[in-house]
Amino acid sequence: MSTRILPAVGDPDAARSITTLLSQLPDAEPAGPLGDSTSLLDTLAGLAAESLDELPEVVLVHERIGPVPALELIREVALRFPAVGVVLVTADASPGLYSAAMDSGARGLVGLPLSYEELAQRVQAAAGWSVGVRRHLGQGADVFTGPGGTVVTVSGAKGGVGTTVVAVQLALAANASGHSVALVDLDLQSGDVASYLDVQFRRSIVDLSTIQDISPRVLQDALFEHDTGMALLLAPGDGERGEEVSDRVVRQTVSALRHRFEVVVVDCGTHMNSANAAAIEMADRTLLVTTPDVVTVRAAKRMVRLWNRLQIRKAEETVTVVNRHTRNTEIQPPLIEKITATKVARIAVPANFKELHGVVDAGRMQDLEAKSTVKQALWSLAGDLGLVKSTEAAEKQGRFKGDRGAVGGRWGRGR
Repeated sequence: MSTRILPAVGDPDAARSITTLLSQLPDAEPAGPLGDSTSLLDTLAGLAAESLDELPEVVLVHERIGPVPALELIREVALRFPAVGVVLVTADASPGLYSAAMDSGARGLVGLPLSYEELAQRVQAAAGWSVGVRRHLGQGADVFTGPGGTVVTVSGAKGGVGTTVVAVQLALAANASGHSVALVDLDLQSGDVASYLDVQFRRSIVDLSTIQDISPRVLQDALFEHDTGMALLLAPGDGERGEEVSDRVVRQTVSALRHRFEVVVVDCGTHMNSANAAAIEMADRTLLVTTPDVVTVRAAKRMVRLWNRLQIRKAEETVTVVNRHTRNTEIQPPLIEKITATKVARIAVPANFKELHGVVDAGRMQDLEAKSTVKQALWSLAGDLGLVKSTEAAEKQGRFKGDRGAVGGRWGRGR
């Protein structure tokens, strides 16, 4: 069986060298080199639109590719085309870069100057891995193999602002409209998703911490199937075990979930660590929940600045959700937008805890009444975020009946 190889090389001299060596590999079908990251992603997207089998087994990414940096490009390819083995070509073969490349989703690293033996070995290993993944995808009909589902992270400016309520209701809205949905609890020390949805569980995301390659079967073993139809990946019952969850685990897990589910909602809690920072960086939508008071808005501003310093999310890419909003408060959404420099969601969630009290105490957030103003606001927010299907499609499935807040506008996908 021949191995299809697609090189992405920005440097002309390196492109000639790589092309020459690739042509000498046995059973290799190298394509012409692509000169930039945009061409690579467009080419792969076009091939994937035809069939999974049309994708090359191996993609070579040169360290000088642009405009997207090499590691970011590798991460994007790994997320969108998980059946393609990516190999980084670089002059820096240090352990630090090797680890960073593996965290980004690369299947190997080839040092410069190129040697035939090393290139052949890395290409063969990546191709073998790719073939194995495709064989598994071909057998698993429940694996989502499209361009990738939408990942939404929900973080709180500080504790007690309603982060988990927002995350749970967004997931429930997407699920009720007919999407396949996964809800992830990355509030690793004090996650309450299980308590809000009346779940007794044994497995959590910690069970994935020792897995090097998270396959669909391994992922399935860690998921809890809720009565609503949602898949839950829960925080550990023992908070101290949250330290076992690294950013590598989160990147692999979110990538696997993205390619199995149409919508992935991640509750990141209020405390920043490398694990939820990785999820925020990978997300298509990043929500920051605040309440309209001075202390919390200041906390929101600090969080936005922290994300910017860590280079995981820019302020203009963040959507702030105002929870417990009242008309008579001095701090209104336009002022919050100005202070935080973020985009404030069109829909503010009203202050009406009385509606939530019963279902929160019972741990049955899914039973919140359709007439609840809080539910209507959050489900409308889900519509604005593009997490729900159209009204017509939902009604054909007999869903959303009686849920006035189910449908809103739709933002285009992407960061």
